[in-house]
Amino acid sequence: MSALYDEIQEVRKRYPPGTRSAVLPALRLAQERYGWLSREAIEEVADALELTPAYCFSVASFYDMFHLEPVGRHTVEVCTNVCCGLLGAQQVLEAFEQELGVAPGETTPDGEITLRAVECLGGCSTPTIVAIDHRYRQSVTPADVPTILEELRNGGD
Repeated sequence: MSALYDEIQEVRKRYPPGTRSAVLPALRLAQERYGWLSREAIEEVADALELTPAYCFSVASFYDMFHLEPVGRHTVEVCTNVCCGLLGAQQVLEAFEQELGVAPGETTPDGEITLRAVECLGGCSTPTIVAIDHRYRQSVTPADVPTILEELRNGGD
C-alpha cells in the first residue's frame, strides 16, 4: 500500500468504525500530497476508506477548500459572500483580475498564482477577506492589491 493509504488509516482510527467521518481529513491529506484532487487521488482516498469514488468526489466538489483542477504554486482567494460583497469584494476581485491578467478559477501563465472567488472565508467582522496561501488578510481594498501581489512575488505572503 502507499504512504497516503497508511496516513489515511491513521486518521481513520480517530473516528467511529463504519462512519464516513474521515473523508474530509483524508481528502485534505491527498490534496496536500498531490497539490490537487485528481480522479486518481479521489479513487485512492475512496479505496482507503472503503467508500465509492462518487461519494468522495461529491464531498470534494462541495467544499471550496478542495481543488479539483491543478492550481498554481500560490492561491489568492477572495471572499465574495454577503458581508464582503457589501463592502467591495467585487472591486477587490476585479483588481486582482487586472493585476494578474486572469479570471477567477484561472492560473497565471507562469503557473505561479491561481485566483479564486470563494463563497465564505469566515471573516465577516473584517471584510473584505482575502486568503493568500490560506493566510488571511482583513479589510482588503482594491488599493491594497498591488502591494499584496508584490509581497507575494517577493517571497512574502
